[in-house]
Amino acid sequence: MARIAIVGAGFGGLSAVRALRRQDPRVAISLVAPAPEFVYYPGLIWVPTGLRQGPELRRDVRGFLARQRVDFHAARVTGLADGGRRIATTTGELECDALIVASGAQNLQHVPGIGHTLTLCDGLGAAGQIRDRLALMDGGRIAFGFAGNPQDPSAVRGGPMFELLFGIDTHLRRRRKRDAFDLVFFSPAAGPENRLGQEAMEFLRAEMVRRNIRTHLGHPLTGFTSGKVLTEGGSLEADLILFMPGLAGPDFAAGSGLPLAPGGFFQADARTLVPGFPGVFVAGDAGAYAGSPDWLPRQAHMAELQAAVAAHNALRHLHGEKPDRSFRNELLCILDSLDGGTLIYRTPSTARVVQGSFWHLAKRMGEWRYRLRYRENPSAGENGPGR
Repeated sequence: MARIAIVGAGFGGLSAVRALRRQDPRVAISLVAPAPEFVYYPGLIWVPTGLRQGPELRRDVRGFLARQRVDFHAARVTGLADGGRRIATTTGELECDALIVASGAQNLQHVPGIGHTLTLCDGLGAAGQIRDRLALMDGGRIAFGFAGNPQDPSAVRGGPMFELLFGIDTHLRRRRKRDAFDLVFFSPAAGPENRLGQEAMEFLRAEMVRRNIRTHLGHPLTGFTSGKVLTEGGSLEADLILFMPGLAGPDFAAGSGLPLAPGGFFQADARTLVPGFPGVFVAGDAGAYAGSPDWLPRQAHMAELQAAVAAHNALRHLHGEKPDRSFRNELLCILDSLDGGTLIYRTPSTARVVQGSFWHLAKRMGEWRYRLRYRENPSAGENGPGR
């Protein structure tokens, strides 16, 4: 029986499982990931301010995978061979007839002294550390920033840092401590918000002014110390440094034999197909997609769009047919601030920004509904967003 293998149990990997099963109830599916769990990463922004606790964002997906009749392999991928037909893992090899790589990217660690910073998207542990450090502070300076990959400027994830910045500002105001804190946003880019579009950029700049958040922009980073952000434009003292580094391709990509883009990402086209390797597809942050705009977001929504296309085209490959579907280039996100939010939408022909207090509740409702997909017992109910 033909088998499709999926690498990764994040948004892209699990979305590919759902799409494959909807289209073909019989195809054999294997999924490789370090653990049978899903973490709702967009909810990490709420952990530092206490709106969410770490365990609430984690889902054991063994029940989901069993219901979808997926063979789960608890392992880390160490390499690929035979043009993606053999997957080397820490527990042995796995063969397949088609492959969907949805492993995500890795954070760059090239900035000297990066260990003096905390990175929200490192996961639940890092989000908890930010919460604990913040709880111990009665005042001081907090520096928030992000950077890209020098080899691929598009390999950046800045949205969560804007949300963390505005969310912590709101949190401190509610605690009546904001006047004791100096919040500073830094980035080596002069216009780090440009990827969101002109209207969004103007909104974010105005919002930082309204919230009395200072900026230190356009100065390349040279390093960090325990109390400073070091840049070519001078140092920035800080009692807490929250930093999102640039992204790089997965660690097993270099020895995979597949074509790589600058930054170590798997090359793919708009059909999510790796050129020259029929039956090998990429979804989410592991890929660099030819022909896409430079603002293409590295976010859960985009990974889901790509995963649906990869699943469709992988099934066509098994049937001896050429891939015929491409993903749409679309940025769709809600930048949350605890006291409200802003919907940002962008396509190659459209850019919209819609503000409102209701977007905070909409984002929380979206999290609740998404996590229901992977609940242990699908027949049992679950409380709503709460708090």
